[in-house]
Amino acid sequence: MFLEFMYPLVKYFTPLNVFQYLTFRGAYAALTTLLICFMFGPTIIEALRKFRIGQSIREDGPETHLKKDGTPTMGGVLIILSVLFSMLLWQDFGNSKVWLTMGAFIAFGFIGFLDDYLKVKRHNSEGLPAWAKLVLQCIVALIITLVLYFSGEAEITVLYIPFFKNPVIDLGVLWIPFAVLLLVGESNAVNLSDGLDGLATGLLILVFITLGILTYLSGRADYSSYLGISYITGAGELTVFCLAAVGACVGFLWFNAHPADVFMGDVGSLSLGGVVATISLIIKKEILILIIGGVFVLEAASVIIQVLSYKTRKKRVFKMAPLHHHFELSGWAETKVVIRFWILGGLFTIIALSTLKIQ
Repeated sequence: MFLEFMYPLVKYFTPLNVFQYLTFRGAYAALTTLLICFMFGPTIIEALRKFRIGQSIREDGPETHLKKDGTPTMGGVLIILSVLFSMLLWQDFGNSKVWLTMGAFIAFGFIGFLDDYLKVKRHNSEGLPAWAKLVLQCIVALIITLVLYFSGEAEITVLYIPFFKNPVIDLGVLWIPFAVLLLVGESNAVNLSDGLDGLATGLLILVFITLGILTYLSGRADYSSYLGISYITGAGELTVFCLAAVGACVGFLWFNAHPADVFMGDVGSLSLGGVVATISLIIKKEILILIIGGVFVLEAASVIIQVLSYKTRKKRVFKMAPLHHHFELSGWAETKVVIRFWILGGLFTIIALSTLKIQ
C-alpha cells in the first residue's frame, strides 16, 4: 500500500525509483520484520506468559522436555503480524499471486490458531480433533488449488522433475488432488518438525532463502531462459514475501533458540508450512520443494513409517517419532540434534539449487 504513494513521486524525485527494485524491497522487508520481532517480541512473550498461554508437554515424550511445560506458545502470531506489516510497506498488491500467497498464509495460520487455542483452553496437548484439523486443511488447500487451476496459467498442471529441463508429464485434472496433498503434507511436515527449540525456525530460514532465490529467477524472463526453468509472470514479487519471512524467522529465532522463551505453536508452523507449499506450486517447483525441505520430508516420513510399522507388525522402527525425538532418545543433546538437522537442511538446499544447472 505504501508503494502506491511512492511510485507517482518518482518523476519528481528520481532516487525514489529504488522502490521499484525487488532486491531493495526484499532486503528492507526482511529488515522490517526482523526489527519488529526484536522490538515487540519481549512484549508479546510477556503477554502470553501473563495470560498463561503456555505449552502443554506430552507425557509420553522425552523426559528432558517436561521442564518446558508452561513455556509461552502461539509465538507464531509474532511472525504472522510482522510479515503482514512488512508487506503493507514493501509489497506490490497489484499482483494476484501475492494475494493468493497472503491468503494461504493467513488461512493456514487461522487453523493453527484454533488448534493452539483449544490446547491452551483445555490445558493439555490435545487441540482440534485430528479429523477436524485435516478437513479444514483440505478445504483451504482445495481453494488454493482451484484458484491456481483456473488461473489461466499455461503450464499450471505440468510437472517438472529436478535434473530434467522439460516437463515430464501433464497431470491434467489429477494435478488438483496432487496439489492438495502437497499443501496439506507440507504444512503438517513443518508442524511435526516443530518439536525442539529452534529446529523448525532455523530450517524455515534456509527454505525461504532458497525460495526467495527461485521466485526471483522464475520471475525474470532472461534468467529463467538462461537456466531453462519456467518463466512465471509476476512470480518475482513473491521474493519480497520470502525475504520478509526470512527476517521474521531470524527475529523469532532470537527468542526461540535453546532454551526457548517462546514456541511458535501450530499458528506459526501450519501457516509457514502452508505458504511454502503454495509458493512452490506457483513457481512450478512442486517436486523440488521436497528436496529443499528435505528434513521436513524425513520428519514426516518417520512418523508414517512408525505408525505403519506398529499397526502392521506391532513393532517400532524408531525409538520415538518424529525423527528428532529418536536421536534425542539415542543420547544426542537437544542442541546437537538441532544444529545437525540445520546442517542437513543446508545440504538439501544446496542440492536443490544445484539442479538449476544440472539439467
